[in-house]
Amino acid sequence: MGDWQQPQVLVVDDDEALRDLLRQYLTSHGFAVRGGENAAAMDTLLLTYRPDVLILDLMMPGEDGLSVARRLKANDCGFPIIMLSARGEDIDRIVGLEIGADDYLPKPFNPRELLARIRALLRRQPEFVGKSAVRCLRFADFELDSEAQILRRAGETVNLTSAEFALLQIFVARPNQVLSRDQLMDALKGYERDPFDRSIDVRVTRLRRKIEVNPADPVFIRTIWGQGYLFAPKGASA
Repeated sequence: MGDWQQPQVLVVDDDEALRDLLRQYLTSHGFAVRGGENAAAMDTLLLTYRPDVLILDLMMPGEDGLSVARRLKANDCGFPIIMLSARGEDIDRIVGLEIGADDYLPKPFNPRELLARIRALLRRQPEFVGKSAVRCLRFADFELDSEAQILRRAGETVNLTSAEFALLQIFVARPNQVLSRDQLMDALKGYERDPFDRSIDVRVTRLRRKIEVNPADPVFIRTIWGQGYLFAPKGASA
């Protein structure tokens, strides 16, 4: 993926079914998800891996979530923590937040609410912006400068609207992946679209006119019939 990365989420919970559910749901919304059943498994993963967000269960066998959060924050872990707990009493939430958790969600919860909270946390993380948006990405003879919000082709600026630029950013962050219209709309707006909303198709058509040699036969933004769109950064040679 070059300089671009999917947001990384680590789910630490002893409920395997919940871990699998969150892995499938968050992956479908553009996240890369790893999981561990307890603090020991988390510590092993953190030796070689740094998540953008940690989803941490409060009640786990062995070291519990409060202890884990306290330890991570004391060591300046650098990533936000969302705590989960079947115990919804205010005291648990207050203690969790006091020791450094960034958010708290009682079980059971709607995965869409967790998704919204993850996105809200990422929007406040300068290191996440630095990871995914401040760099330049090159494909073919294009250079996408997300910090300056400029697309250049062979050194010449390509005039894009803010909506077109945002859509292109989503594509280049997920090269060679089929993205459905729902996923694209969700990434752009952060909420579900009307099932008859065709604005994504309109945006794709406009973007193709500006980056494709032949918009009627696109090589970068390809239509995958019945599924959505795929961004091929190598164009015809992909």
